Amino acid sequence: MTRTVRIALIAAATACAAVSAPVAAAMGDARVAVLQVALRARHLYAGPIDGELGPGTTGAVLALQRRTGLVPDGVPGPRTLRALGRFVSPTLGSRPLSLGAVGGDVVELQFLLAWHGFPSGAFDGTFGARTQAALLRFQRWAGLEPAGVAGPATVRALQAPPPTSPIRLAWPVRAPLGDGFGPRGDRFHAGIDLEAPYGTPVRAAGPGRVVFVGLAAGFGKLVVVEHAGGIETYYAHLSRIVVVLDEPVTVGSLLGLVGATGDATGPHLHFEVRLRGAAVDPLSALD
Repeated sequence: MTRTVRIALIAAATACAAVSAPVAAAMGDARVAVLQVALRARHLYAGPIDGELGPGTTGAVLALQRRTGLVPDGVPGPRTLRALGRFVSPTLGSRPLSLGAVGGDVVELQFLLAWHGFPSGAFDGTFGARTQAALLRFQRWAGLEPAGVAGPATVRALQAPPPTSPIRLAWPVRAPLGDGFGPRGDRFHAGIDLEAPYGTPVRAAGPGRVVFVGLAAGFGKLVVVEHAGGIETYYAHLSRIVVVLDEPVTVGSLLGLVGATGDATGPHLHFEVRLRGAAVDPLSALD
């Protein structure tokens, strides 16, 4: 199958998915993410690096084709991809990846690591210290040798579906959903934002034990609860915390109040679900 046909099929699949999208976020195609990063580097694409060949990505391809004198058909064929330069090649698995590597395969690695619960900052195609740290965490999580090099075993492990929660959880607040789990700009949002007013009570999503209370970088005032099945839930940007370390909680126990501490631009609850340290889509767990 040629790359042009493959991307056309991705577009068709994306269109079908839009008709009846699941509640939980669906992972896009890593090679389309590579295309988006390359277009962003040319200042032609400003949308999220989501792996979806939607109107924004197609429009950026058209702009590139017009700029470089190619037929403006919106299809990222071989000549269009060559015009994008280094970030579209090589493909993941064609070489071992380690610190200092640059290319499209690094974008794929960063994209798949994020969807498997280990974001590493910006999708930029550069294997830096943050990508290495995320890779090491994933390798330990997957039971692989934590070598910090993405070889065949790591690539195979990343082809598995992203993890989901083995337990069901209750909503910590009932509020409109803001940013969801998945790509946000050129980075990855590892939880969901619930747009509740300042001071709204935040309640435990399941029975468990409080394993962290206090300030955390980016999160502001944070409570972490440990549950069964290797699950932890994170409740961030709180204005007030009302539980203490090691306190047992049940479903609905009051943990704190919604706020805007940390890297929040307004009051909301940032809620994360982690399985043995890997961020999973909270919507896959919530009743």
